[in-house]
Amino acid sequence: MNAIQETHFQFEGQTDFYRGKVRDVYFFSNAEQNSEKMAIVASDRISAFDFILPRAIPYKGQILNQIASKFLQATQDICPNWLEKVPHPSVSIGKKCEPYPVEMVIRGYLAGHAWREYQAGKRTLCGVALPENLKENDPFPKPIITPATKAQEGHDEDISKEEIIAQGIVSASDYEVLEKYTYALFQRGTEMAQKQGLILVDTKYEFGKLGDTIYLIDEIHTPDSSRYFYAEGYEKRQQKGEKQKQLSKEFVRQWLISQGFQGLEGQQMPEIPDEIVTQISNRYIELYETITGEKFEKMTYEDSLEMMQKRISESIF
Repeated sequence: MNAIQETHFQFEGQTDFYRGKVRDVYFFSNAEQNSEKMAIVASDRISAFDFILPRAIPYKGQILNQIASKFLQATQDICPNWLEKVPHPSVSIGKKCEPYPVEMVIRGYLAGHAWREYQAGKRTLCGVALPENLKENDPFPKPIITPATKAQEGHDEDISKEEIIAQGIVSASDYEVLEKYTYALFQRGTEMAQKQGLILVDTKYEFGKLGDTIYLIDEIHTPDSSRYFYAEGYEKRQQKGEKQKQLSKEFVRQWLISQGFQGLEGQQMPEIPDEIVTQISNRYIELYETITGEKFEKMTYEDSLEMMQKRISESIF
């Protein structure tokens, strides 16, 4: 099966390289233009439980890159973002910003991590008071921001607005801007989801600074960074106490759990057969078409890496 597992490019003007769980990031500097850029390759690697699965998923990188670029372009009237070009279906090029070491997590519903904390008896999350008598997947009276510190290794950790400012992680004036942008982006994402018959449950945004300007960076509103419910039947499922039908990569986690793997010590990552790889790929295509309302056009993998390298070289400055 054709899939982009990883890239090993070398470019003129390249200053650094970073390989994340799913992205390969190339950094560039141009002294004449006094400019620094980055090219992000969305590989087809896939992670779950903080582990990279041994097999890549065809078209996953293309799908995430195209969803993110669509939403970045659709929100640039709300706040400036890092994206400048998409020269290849799996590549985005843009400004290199100094990232803030916090993720702005925003939640419209009591789901996921927030529900687990609530179920454990906590009624405050990241300094935000939570109402009593909520059920899993109930809406909050209004969306809440529950920031997390960005961990270099291991899991991100919850932190309050007050702690962020007191520790000097983000200045009070900059945090106000991050907060304003986060609420506005979530509102736009919610409206766009509604048009597709979806509910944007929760998501996260990352921001960076270049000069005096704060930019939205990384990806937004993808199924890897966001949780979506299907709007049709939501109320009935809530009333009956049933699980919500959701659009995320939860199906990957569920398959791993069925094979006895949750990333715990002593557990071995299962081998992934071809039919499961195909199923996951098809689900990601379904995610793309549901979220965007557009037909997914599969890119051809013939000479894909060579074409990718050429287009990055031509587009970087």
